Amino acid sequence: MAITERDGDAVTRGLEDGRASVRLRAAMAVGSAPDVRFVGVLVERCGVEPEFFVRDMLTWALTRHPVEATLPPLLRELRSERAQARGQALHTLSKIGDLSAWPAITEALLTDADDTVARSAWRAAAVLVPEGEERVPAAVMAGQLGRGGRETRLSLSRSLAALGEAVEPVLEAAAAAGRPEARAHALATLRVLRDPDADLGYAIEEAKRVVALGGPGEEGR
Repeated sequence: MAITERDGDAVTRGLEDGRASVRLRAAMAVGSAPDVRFVGVLVERCGVEPEFFVRDMLTWALTRHPVEATLPPLLRELRSERAQARGQALHTLSKIGDLSAWPAITEALLTDADDTVARSAWRAAAVLVPEGEERVPAAVMAGQLGRGGRETRLSLSRSLAALGEAVEPVLEAAAAAGRPEARAHALATLRVLRDPDADLGYAIEEAKRVVALGGPGEEGR
């Protein structure tokens, strides 16, 4: 059922309501009855919404709209000074999955100083990179090996592994030289790439021990 003008005003107010439950219902309403009039406010709200579950609903609502309506404002958000706006736009682009967004996944985003933005960029790269070009983002992402805490490292490993076998040479090079943290992270990612059933958290801890003992171990061969 289409959203009337009066209902549209209520939806817009709902998206800005102080209560998370009201914002959630408003986002759900727009997603259930897509209307390009609301794309702008949905994108804008993504950049400031404090609640994860509401942001998730906003993203879902955007995926329900035509790509030609959602892509331009999302791409603009990638240049926002607000980290949340950049990160949520990247997350939404990865959910939409339109490959025409690939050129916007820049080195600056893949190396963003904000961990949340970088993680979203890595996931977006894994989804949007054209077949045969996987080594391009892999080379940039490999430079981030060893970065951040456990969550960030796990996210980078998963995104690199999602790029497939084309990243093996990049990871092997990273495992052979550089900072111990980066070498260990590369070794663990190689192990998961070669054995998708391997536990990534355990692989990272094991790789740290291997590097500390002064060798790459079997994982890097």
